[in-house]
Amino acid sequence: MSRLAVQILWPAFLMAGVFDMLLFAVVDPGQLQWFGGPPVGWPPLAVYTATFMWCWATTSTASALTVLLLRGSAQVNRADPF
Repeated sequence: MSRLAVQILWPAFLMAGVFDMLLFAVVDPGQLQWFGGPPVGWPPLAVYTATFMWCWATTSTASALTVLLLRGSAQVNRADPF
């Protein structure tokens, strides 16, 4: 189970870093607003961290769903699926 988690989380971590760099190459965290309303008001490091965690969660979920969908019926229906 832990090996499977590492196989999902490590590539997702790397891609979250890439997505974060690409996003903030274009967007200034100090200029963010809540849907056209008031500014976010967070320090830039907090914006970077929250965005990275969101990207990591999103890519981890996509990777986990891919692993789930690649399992055969014999693996899904047995008592210990991992």
